[in-house]
Amino acid sequence: MTTGSATVEVAGLARRFGDRVAVAGLDFVVRPGELFGLVGPDGAGKTTTLRMLAGVLRPSAGDARVDGASVAHDPEAVKPHLAYMSQRFGLYTDLTVAENLDFYADLFRVPRAERAARLERLYEFSGLGPFRDRLSGQLSGGMKQKLGLSCALVHEPRVLLLDEPTFGVDPVSRRDLWRIVHEMVGRGVTAVVSTAYLDEAERFDRVALLYLGRLLVVDTPRALQAGFAGDLLEVRVAGARRARAVAESVPGVRRAQLFGETLHVTVDSAARTGEALAAALAAAGHPVRALEPVPATLEDVFLARIAEAAEAA
Repeated sequence: MTTGSATVEVAGLARRFGDRVAVAGLDFVVRPGELFGLVGPDGAGKTTTLRMLAGVLRPSAGDARVDGASVAHDPEAVKPHLAYMSQRFGLYTDLTVAENLDFYADLFRVPRAERAARLERLYEFSGLGPFRDRLSGQLSGGMKQKLGLSCALVHEPRVLLLDEPTFGVDPVSRRDLWRIVHEMVGRGVTAVVSTAYLDEAERFDRVALLYLGRLLVVDTPRALQAGFAGDLLEVRVAGARRARAVAESVPGVRRAQLFGETLHVTVDSAARTGEALAAALAAAGHPVRALEPVPATLEDVFLARIAEAAEAA
């Protein structure tokens, strides 16, 4: 492993549960002060990877160094300067917001001389100040997540690991959570955040796309979109689900994916294939309402990478 140029260094990291491979030999680095995303659907290995990085789950093979400490050989050394927030963070529902924060401040041995000022900063940017005397069990889902994040940040960690922090959270609370994370990264914290929401992936400095425990690619969101192979056509067509198979049979079409009531069709050349695609769909009883070139989203990139991986297997 290299040292000094990365806060998190992952080499051959793998985890098996019996015969099931949850994580299969990951290799990537996370740079100091970077907002790094682990992006993929359920079952991609995101949670297992974060649990290994947090030192709470031993790898079956390989290793990772977090702030210089080995998760395979000295997991306890990983924990002092790290915050790990799982999907179900351990709030105490019969304690108030303030009591939860005080408990975690005690747990992380936050010095008394620094505690009052630190808690006030957390109240300020989390927006939880007016609710400090409310039982945490009576908070909304979004407020519980903000409290969980505040508890994780109370000891001012250098590395922040967040497992799908916005899952099931309302749009306003989701925005607030991202604002808190961006503020911490702006202060120099290195953050590794998992999400299944591909629309959130554009927030990251770099992303690792994971699928079935395997790493498909690591790059910046912009580079991934710019490197999308082929042209992309958005096709609004009656009976999009049935029309997909027709679209994929047209010469020059690489793949077709459903996006709500539309199709995203990847073609070798929009100029050469667009008219033939529209004609084939119409002939099959699926008249096209609109067909236009569009830039690739990260979801398009991810689906294309999955298809490429399946073809190579």
